[in-house]
Amino acid sequence: MQFGIFSVGDLTVDPTSGSIPTEHEKLKALVTIAKKVEDIGGDVFAVGEHHDSGFVPGSISTLHAFIAAQTERIILSTSIAHITTNDPVKMAEDYATLQHLSGGRADLVLGRGNTGQVYPWFGKDPSKGVELTIENYQLLRRLWDEDVVNWEGNFRTPLQSFTSIPRPLDGVAPFVWHGSIRTPEVAEIAAYYGDGYFANNIFWPKEHYIRLINFYRQRYEHYGHGTPEQAIVGLGGQFFMRKNSQDAIREFRPYFDNAPVYGHGPSLEDFQAQTPLVVGSPQEVIEKTLAFADYFGDYQRQMFLVDHAGLPLKTVLEQLDLLGEILPTLRAEFDARRPAGVPDAPTHANRVAARDAKLASETSPVEPTSPVEPVETVTA
Repeated sequence: MQFGIFSVGDLTVDPTSGSIPTEHEKLKALVTIAKKVEDIGGDVFAVGEHHDSGFVPGSISTLHAFIAAQTERIILSTSIAHITTNDPVKMAEDYATLQHLSGGRADLVLGRGNTGQVYPWFGKDPSKGVELTIENYQLLRRLWDEDVVNWEGNFRTPLQSFTSIPRPLDGVAPFVWHGSIRTPEVAEIAAYYGDGYFANNIFWPKEHYIRLINFYRQRYEHYGHGTPEQAIVGLGGQFFMRKNSQDAIREFRPYFDNAPVYGHGPSLEDFQAQTPLVVGSPQEVIEKTLAFADYFGDYQRQMFLVDHAGLPLKTVLEQLDLLGEILPTLRAEFDARRPAGVPDAPTHANRVAARDAKLASETSPVEPTSPVEPVETVTA
C-alpha cells in the first residue's frame, strides 16, 4: 500500500488570521511539503493542475522536477493533469523527461478537470470533454509505446513518422491512473488499458464511489487484465488531527466553515458523517481509513489532502508529523488484511521487473522432458 499527500495548490485566506500566501510562498510551501512527506516515510506527493486565479500549479512537471532534485524516494504524481486541454505530444515529452530525471519516480493521474472555463483558454470545446479524453489518451499511449507514430485524429494536426523524445525510461512508460468522480467513461478507459483508477472520494457519500469503482473492476476483468480484485485502485481522503479530538474539531472548524470548496454548506459534523473527511484523534483517522477497504475493496494507494482551506504551512507540517506517527500502524493493518493475489502498488521497478520476466518467459527455450510412461485415458 502506498500512502501520500496531494495538494490543489490553492491560495486561500486563513480565516483565523486573514493572511493569504503569495504565489511564491505557496510554490515554495509545496516543495517543503513534498520533502516532509519523504521525511515521515510517505510514498507519494501529488499536485493537481490548475490554471484559474487562486491556484499556483500551472506547470506540474516543472515543479516536480525541482522536487525530484531534492528527494530520493517519493513518487511524484499529479492529482490531476488535464488530458483534455494539454497537447499529448507535450505531455509525453514532459513526463518522460521527469521520469528520467527522477529515476523512475514519476506517474500521472489524468482527468478532465473540473472547471469548464479552462477549455477555451487552451483552444478546446468544453462540450467535447469525453471525446478529448479518449482521443488524447490514445495518442499519449501510442507516443510512449511506439518508437515511430503515424496518427490522425479530430483535435490536433496529424503526425507523420514522429518520435517522442526522450523515450520512456527503461522502455517502460510512466504508470497512469485515470481520475474521475462522476464519469463512467473514464473508468472504462482505465479498464480497457489495464491502467489504475483513482477515485478522489473527498466530497460525496461512499455509495457514489462504490458504483464507479465496482464498474471499473468489472470492466478490468472483462478486458482480460485479471480478476476484479486485481484491479489497481487509488483513493483520496482528508484529515485534520490533534492528539485530542475536541482540540482538532475546535481548531479546524473555522477553516471548514470558510473554505471555498465546502464552506457555508453542510456542518462539519454532517460532512464527516457523509464523506471520508475525519477531524479528530490519530486513532480516529486510523479507524476511518482502514474502513475504506470494507467499502471499496482492497486497493493500492491512499492519498490525503491536508494543505487546503487556508491552513498555514506550520500547521500542515504538524499534520504530517502526526501522519508519520500512524503510518506504521496503517501499513501493518492493511498488509495483514490484504488477501493473497491482490497486487502491490505499481512502481517503476516492479513494472520493469514484470516486463523482463514476461519477455524471458516468452523467449526461453522449452527444456526437454524426461520420457514418462503413457497415461491411460479415463472416459466417463
